[in-house]
Amino acid sequence: MGLTRLTTISLAALAAVQMPSMTFAQLPATGTEVRLWSGQAPLANGEGPEDTPALTVYRPEPDKATGAAFIVLPGGGYRGRAAHEGEPIARWLNSVGVTAFVARYRVSPYRHPAPLNDAQRAIRYVRANAQAWGLDAQRIGILGFSAGGHLASTAATQFREGDSSASDPIERVSSRPDLAILIYPVITFTEDAYVHKGSRTNLLGADATTEQMAEMSSERRVTSRTPPVFLIHTTADTAVPPENSLLLVQAMRKAGVEVELHLYEGGRHGFGLGEKEGPIGTWPALAGLWLHKHGFALPTRLTVTK
Repeated sequence: MGLTRLTTISLAALAAVQMPSMTFAQLPATGTEVRLWSGQAPLANGEGPEDTPALTVYRPEPDKATGAAFIVLPGGGYRGRAAHEGEPIARWLNSVGVTAFVARYRVSPYRHPAPLNDAQRAIRYVRANAQAWGLDAQRIGILGFSAGGHLASTAATQFREGDSSASDPIERVSSRPDLAILIYPVITFTEDAYVHKGSRTNLLGADATTEQMAEMSSERRVTSRTPPVFLIHTTADTAVPPENSLLLVQAMRKAGVEVELHLYEGGRHGFGLGEKEGPIGTWPALAGLWLHKHGFALPTRLTVTK
């Protein structure tokens, strides 16, 4: 059937949560970069930008802000960080009232556990500063694309509770995200038919053991405490096959954890927001509905094509 009609569905009347207007007098301005460690980061090999994990702040309009926040992890095979999976995603989150922090996490030649340390520190950093920034410490999520999706899924399945005896107050809070959004994520490092070998090699090295690969396969690390997850994948993704998302969904269902998957027919890897990808471009609206359901975002509007 052709694209002959557009129907716009407003869900404002279905809003279950009334989102308060927040003020961010202490939150740094949009575009401000904040370093995750005041000194040299643990495991750092130098002091340049690529050795220095940081967050770039993106603030919603004050009258839209819900108090929820997301850390954004762009993909790039653990070799780089794709620009189109950073700021544009943060701006979309702002449009639904969510404060966004785009992470500069360490990539190759850094290996595990440096990227995971950075993701966990990012969650802790935002949570530890939530009250001062006008954010809700219990509504902090993580969102990742491709290898960034692997890192986000690792943060969601290998989080750590805070250390109450730590001298650093940031380390006293939990690194568990409250929600996770994974877009065409790398998930498995053990299923050779589906694994993205570049991500695995860059993170663990070419000589990684079977035990190391299993440890970093997120479908093997799901527990009942894994937070709810929203996933997007396409059936024609040859770089990171959709079985990655399917494996995680199976594990989450077995653990009794809430999960939502949208598997689009056709479609390439790395589409970002998907504005020029036909129906795939509806994923931000679907994610917005899910975020609203979980009390993170403003009511959204979904455009359905027929």
